[in-house]
Amino acid sequence: MKYHISKNIAPQDFLVAKDKITDALKTEGFGVLTEIDIQATMKKKLDKDYKPFLILGACNPTYADKVLSIDPNMSAMLPCNVSLRELDNGEIEISAVDPIAAMASLGNPLIEPLARDVQEKLARVIDAVK
Repeated sequence: MKYHISKNIAPQDFLVAKDKITDALKTEGFGVLTEIDIQATMKKKLDKDYKPFLILGACNPTYADKVLSIDPNMSAMLPCNVSLRELDNGEIEISAVDPIAAMASLGNPLIEPLARDVQEKLARVIDAVK
């Protein structure tokens, strides 16, 4: 089972691409709660060089509330991660967790329609970024 939604976009300024993703997330009702700079972290912790690579912890409060109202332990599955990383050819890969794949093993039928809605929103985010 594929666990993410992704696509590559043309080479461009990495921070501009980040802004495009953040704006697309806002359009779909998400905010960015966390930002993990993989490039900086790996350099600091392992002295290993990475190309630009970020993980954005995105949250749609409406859907988070619905999921947590059904099962408060679902907090371990939140937020939805969206990553962007520069590839060797200069393109930027944008990838988001597939909520349906992430929630499939939980077997809670009340969560499934919410996961489907969030998947559709994240797919629109990925599709919107050029």
